[in-house]
Amino acid sequence: MNSIQYLKAVTVLVFSLCLSSQVIAKNWLVDSQNSYNNALQQLQAGDSIILAEGTWNDFEILFKGEGTEQQPITLKAQTKGKVILSGQSNLRLSGKYLVVSGLVFKDGYTPSSSVIAFRSNKEDLAYHSRVTEVVIDNFSNPDKQESDYWVALYGQYNRFDHSYVSGKRNKGVTVAVRLDSKNSLENHHQIDHNYFGPRPIFGSNGGETLRIGTSHYSLSNSFTVVENNYFDRCDGEVEIISIKSGQNQIKNNVFFESRGTLTLRHGNGNIIEDNVFFGNGVDHTGGIRVINKDQVVRNNYLEGLTGYRFGSGFTVMNGVPNSTINRYHQVENALIENNSLINVEHVQLAAGSDAERSAVPINSSMQNNLIFNENKQQPFTLFDDVSGIKFNGNVANTSALSALASGIKQQHIEMKRANNGLLYPVSTTLSNIGAKTSITPISKSDTGPSWYAKVDSLTAFDSGKTIQVPAKDDALFNAVLTANDGDVLVLANGLYDVRKVIDINKTLSIKAKNQGKAKITFQRSTLFQISNGGSLTIDGLDISGVNSPDAAGNSLVRTQKWGMLDNYRFVMRNSNVSALDINHSFHFFDSGRGAFADYIELSGNHFTNITGDFLRLDKEIEDLGIYNAEYVIVNNNTFNNVQGALVKLYRGGTDESTFGPHLNMRNNTIKNSGKSNRNKTASSLYLHGVQVTNIEGNTFDNSADVVIEHTVGEPKTAVKNNTFDNTASPSVKELHAQGPHTALLLNNKQS
Repeated sequence: MNSIQYLKAVTVLVFSLCLSSQVIAKNWLVDSQNSYNNALQQLQAGDSIILAEGTWNDFEILFKGEGTEQQPITLKAQTKGKVILSGQSNLRLSGKYLVVSGLVFKDGYTPSSSVIAFRSNKEDLAYHSRVTEVVIDNFSNPDKQESDYWVALYGQYNRFDHSYVSGKRNKGVTVAVRLDSKNSLENHHQIDHNYFGPRPIFGSNGGETLRIGTSHYSLSNSFTVVENNYFDRCDGEVEIISIKSGQNQIKNNVFFESRGTLTLRHGNGNIIEDNVFFGNGVDHTGGIRVINKDQVVRNNYLEGLTGYRFGSGFTVMNGVPNSTINRYHQVENALIENNSLINVEHVQLAAGSDAERSAVPINSSMQNNLIFNENKQQPFTLFDDVSGIKFNGNVANTSALSALASGIKQQHIEMKRANNGLLYPVSTTLSNIGAKTSITPISKSDTGPSWYAKVDSLTAFDSGKTIQVPAKDDALFNAVLTANDGDVLVLANGLYDVRKVIDINKTLSIKAKNQGKAKITFQRSTLFQISNGGSLTIDGLDISGVNSPDAAGNSLVRTQKWGMLDNYRFVMRNSNVSALDINHSFHFFDSGRGAFADYIELSGNHFTNITGDFLRLDKEIEDLGIYNAEYVIVNNNTFNNVQGALVKLYRGGTDESTFGPHLNMRNNTIKNSGKSNRNKTASSLYLHGVQVTNIEGNTFDNSADVVIEHTVGEPKTAVKNNTFDNTASPSVKELHAQGPHTALLLNNKQS
């Protein structure tokens, strides 16, 4: 056989082997858990298991096998998006070269620690495997404090991409890269093109959207790449992304109106570049927080960020000398260059400085950054010595602090928005300052599966039908029962004597056709109960407790007493509430444990004769940083003879992972309130651990004290332009910090 004949023979043999392998590869279409398990036992490299269309209830999928790079083993939906994993379902992968695609997890929760885990147990991990175009939508454990991951990456060289994860409400990181074994270190995972949809405010620590590593393994390297993802209103807690390992790359991601920051919490040598942050002026929107050694932060674009302190637009932290592995390591050799900070309210350096965090940043540089604020307010705050950060070639349109002036040139800057949607200086002399024009922010539509709509799960008030409700027996109860999310119930003139508790488990508005002409009494211990999925607006009603049971502990509105997972909203406007005094301790609003309000808003109302507390938001007494409401807004109301406290708002503990609670109380008139012997706080307002307090323009007449107790987090408290007639001056105490209180007490009148 000559060489040409030999070559032909080899070619035929290789072709035959390839053809043979293609013939061997099988597609297993399965329609039951038994048939799936049977197919799993027979899988070979190149095979595919296809799940039949439909809902698979309580299906814990174990997907394991040994594929090859050329012939991976695949698990996929018969039709993308039409295979639903519901009930108590999850997915575990172990082996090599596995691919999963097209599945949807909804209407349930995982019974284990993860919805998707790249391992079957601690020993059997996944390698070179991929989960793509998978949906996890509101798949939360009904116990809000029960922690789990939605995606947990173990092993090495795995990829999670083009997937949709949105609506995690229970405790735990949405996507976690785990480094808790030798075979999960230096993993080179890739997380890309995913849509991270809204994560509601969690109200305590444990609400990160993405975490890479943990403090225990933070001095190890991960080499994870996170790129081209869209973080849409990820509001769980102060850390949107928490980096707790080394040598990771976070690049070309978009953060849209997300409260919190991309935080380099632990680990060294990470690269943060080409990311875009759009705050749009939303409260507590933040950017990047720098801690540890050898971090590179370059060519990022940050616009419209309002956050401060640990959640500011840009933060460089102080560290702890000789820090333990789980505290704050000193910033050293950080390179911060060519970033654009546009309308960023706060840039905080040496942040967190205190008796423990006394190690200032060293051997670091900030160079060629652009700082532009339309309001001409300079954004920098220095909390300690920052001489260890060298400033060079930075340009701003604001005057720099004297300690930074040599490295920040002030000049007039004209800005124009480019085709990529970002603002850049018009002058070509500034072309090397700030982020490059080459940045291309990824669009929301280019992330996640193309076949799954990105729809907000939060229903807006007044977005449904308008329904007229006559003043007849049970008419209001029945109207609520049959209404849909977003509907508006309009009550006619007349009396509605409600004989059953009205359960609010959807977003509803209940309004009077003519203000004050629709009158409601109620015969049970409460009128409205807000349950899971419920939010309520009341407008223009006249409500009396005159027909309520003659028993202690009634309430006009309460939340579900336990097991509440969804955040809720409660609004009352232009209404009259009276005669909540049939017996003692008749409360206006009573929160259950575990209930959490995005906001409670009361405006333009009149409240008279209430024997209990007005707002009871103090049920999380374990001092774990958990609380009952993010925003409490009380404006332009009158309160007369409320025997208990008007507001009891409590956030205990020393955790610093949240932004709230917030209280905004303006232009109210309070008379003869807070003085009952049953009011154990002996106050008209009892605020413990509230992070942002504004009490302004109110009149307190013959009422109990305002008691404010600061705990941690550098709370911002302002008590201004109030009148205290026959009422003691506000009491402010620092329970942890040394020295005088930090509250602003200004222009208050005492008589």
